[in-house]
Amino acid sequence: MTNWNKNIYRSLIISSFLGIVVLILLGIGKTLSYLNTGADRSSMLHLALDKDQAYLPKVIWKDTINPGRPIEKQTLLDIEKDYLNAWYIRQVAYQTNWTSGIDDYYTNSAQQHIFKNLEANKQKDIIVKGTTTNHNLLLDFYSADGQLAVLTDKNVKEYQQIYQKDQLLLETEVQSDYQVMLLLEDGFWRIRHIVKEESQISKDTPQTDGFVKVIGTKIYVDNQEFQIKGINYYPQKSPWDMFGDDFDINVIAKDLDIMKTMSLNTIRIFVQYEDFGKAAVIIEKLQKLRQVLDQAEAKDLKVIVTLFDFYGDYSVLDWTLTHRHVEQIVSVFKNHKSILAWDIKNEPNLDFESRGQENVVAWLREMMLQIKQYDPNHLVTIGWSDIASASILQDEVDFVSFHYYQDIDVFEKAYNGLNAKINKPLVLQEFGVSSNLSLWSPFGVSEKKQAAYHKQFQEMIKTNTIHYLSWTLYDFEEVPTSVVGSLPWRKHKQKYFGFIDKAGNRKKAFEFAGN
Repeated sequence: MTNWNKNIYRSLIISSFLGIVVLILLGIGKTLSYLNTGADRSSMLHLALDKDQAYLPKVIWKDTINPGRPIEKQTLLDIEKDYLNAWYIRQVAYQTNWTSGIDDYYTNSAQQHIFKNLEANKQKDIIVKGTTTNHNLLLDFYSADGQLAVLTDKNVKEYQQIYQKDQLLLETEVQSDYQVMLLLEDGFWRIRHIVKEESQISKDTPQTDGFVKVIGTKIYVDNQEFQIKGINYYPQKSPWDMFGDDFDINVIAKDLDIMKTMSLNTIRIFVQYEDFGKAAVIIEKLQKLRQVLDQAEAKDLKVIVTLFDFYGDYSVLDWTLTHRHVEQIVSVFKNHKSILAWDIKNEPNLDFESRGQENVVAWLREMMLQIKQYDPNHLVTIGWSDIASASILQDEVDFVSFHYYQDIDVFEKAYNGLNAKINKPLVLQEFGVSSNLSLWSPFGVSEKKQAAYHKQFQEMIKTNTIHYLSWTLYDFEEVPTSVVGSLPWRKHKQKYFGFIDKAGNRKKAFEFAGN
């Protein structure tokens, strides 16, 4: 028995020793494997650039003909990617005063200039939020050994906000030319030298002279004066999800017919930023939007397309992604005859407190320039949530849009006050009242009072010749929590703004939906 126990102990000891040896060898193997590979760039700050593009300025190669060695297509793509990544990493560094990632896209000598600026900014408690919106690249030289490239980057549009202790000191937009030398090191193109020549550019909005235009305080469509008589629209079964799985152009076409019976000539619809694919717009969504626009044109209705619904970032580093979103939508429909205007964002002033007014307004101004760049045929506006905000960017928009859900009895005074300050068309872009009298809203408004409200509003609209779009065609069964929150009395109220009830019956207010 004793010998048997000894054999068991010996076997256990030998097995344990062999197991330890195997583990040690595996550990050494993994260590050698790690040491033989470079640091995983995907674990770094900028790695999102390779996976999910975070920086997408407009890039155009003007000239890639090299008098020496012809450049390979893949090499050109690698240079472009690493060059843009270098811009992005530098912008992140100046915004955070961190140096992470700089050494991956700049050689040692080029890094020193950046590090010196970052140290100076740290001492003065300064941060710089910046981006570029476009790059026009020319290949000046590509070495025979494929290790060096020289570029000219023409007319680069740069935007910067300079803060000190969270206080905005300066907001600038400049247009610059750059001479750039890049070296191929460790398989990546790093900037060795970058020399800038800068000149100020105008921020003036280009004058529209297309299908739709504004002269003084009047809107013209095909050179005929146009008075907006409209409604905000979602299909009844898919509110806030018009272009989703329940999209049915036949249902929408019937709704457009109803609007014609209401003596309306314009609808306002909404394009959600994420739903449409953000920087990579989904083709199927564009096709659905085209179907709606085609139906509107066939029925002689104009459309105000509200972009960036449910967008809320506004950060300068996010600008280029929103640029690509605008480009892919606006450029496709720039010649569509049904479009009256692009509405950049619904009620952006509600984001002032959480995102900062200067950030929101700067982004709106930039989006206006982008839209006008791609579409000279249609107007641009912003859907402010109240009259108090309506004068913001009044010089940049083509017409001023505002929403009104306050006391109806003081509307005319408020409207006349705004009209006296602004020499552009004013559009009452949203107004209405919910017929939500119920257990959830014992002090709410009945359908009879809702009708009286719209009758009174239409009288004021007619007296003052006001452009208008009411809210909204239908009552809804469900309202997404993301729209009004989860409180049941708020959701209940939002369900009953329509002129047609859930059963498809015309409410008393239907009679006063148009004039």
